[in-house]
Amino acid sequence: MTQVVISDTSPYQSRRLSVETDGTTTVAYLRDSRDTIVGAVWLANHEAAPQGVDLDRLNAGLPPTMPSAGTKHPAGRAALDASALEVVWFEEGDGAAVLESGEPLCVIPVWSDMSRGIPGYSRDATTQSPFAFPLDEDIEEFGPRIREAKAYWDWRADENSWARFQQSALGHLLGRLGPGGHYWHDVGRQSRGGAAPVPVVGVSERPRQDARPYSVLSTIGMSCQRMPTIELYEDDVSALARIELAVATTLPSQRAGSVFPWLAQYPWRSVTWFAPGDVVKWYHEAQTFPLNGSGAGDSRFEGVLLLDDPARLPGPYPPDLSGFTVGGEPVTWLWLVPITDEERQYAKAQGSDALIRRLAQQGRSWVVG
Repeated sequence: MTQVVISDTSPYQSRRLSVETDGTTTVAYLRDSRDTIVGAVWLANHEAAPQGVDLDRLNAGLPPTMPSAGTKHPAGRAALDASALEVVWFEEGDGAAVLESGEPLCVIPVWSDMSRGIPGYSRDATTQSPFAFPLDEDIEEFGPRIREAKAYWDWRADENSWARFQQSALGHLLGRLGPGGHYWHDVGRQSRGGAAPVPVVGVSERPRQDARPYSVLSTIGMSCQRMPTIELYEDDVSALARIELAVATTLPSQRAGSVFPWLAQYPWRSVTWFAPGDVVKWYHEAQTFPLNGSGAGDSRFEGVLLLDDPARLPGPYPPDLSGFTVGGEPVTWLWLVPITDEERQYAKAQGSDALIRRLAQQGRSWVVG
């Protein structure tokens, strides 16, 4: 029978890591919110290792034992002590490490993929196999990352950390957009059942001014943590990892601002990321989409296009929100432009640049409403 040695859920409630043993071998598993195994790594044998792969165990659906040539302890090692183990989640929440007595025991990064036969990294593995990669060979990469992750969560645990971040972000918007109006706290938390302590996201309103005939609504808090999975697709993660969302609008702020609970926690809830040019479909009926017009039956928009440079569409010269950094990394504001479902499908087929050119030719403004 399998025994769970330790189990821990990510702060975003989107991943769960468990260390499990059947007395013969111990394995760490990374599961998604549907309890599907997305990553795994062998940790230890507790009996003498076989000379080759034990196919009988695998065919019986049992966790693998590492062959003797692939383990530092071919005679087996003692069972893991739960009190000596600690799970450290990476800031993105898409991977984690397990420490034993403070030292790295294993890492399951975001690129560990059971469907493609890519395991995680184990301290006791000596050669690459379908069950584990040697952690020693990549400790120069993972060691600093684990320390940075521990420091990040220590910072988030400080009761003053959010207030300091919030003050800094609001100060940046004050300098770029002028005085604030209404502020909405804890956007999107109700959709999570109040279970996840992070991300904490608010929305700040910057009312229209004489020189700016539209309001700007911006999230505050998305940039407080890196978005997941970027390293699967991009080499320079730091340039893309932190974002806030904004919308420029002449619609009532209360109504336009209700678009953000849908998006504010989306990357961490769905373990994905937002990039410039992405198109995202509204989760509900089109008539409930907040950025549609107020006229009866006006429900043509069903999603958003995310723009890092709204000047690519017609409209007044956009404000420059650059210059804000978190953890030494730049924060990019992505502006929401409502689109129809046909336009979303067009962007999927032809690319977002083609859609932006089409909207520009149609005279579609980046200012909503």
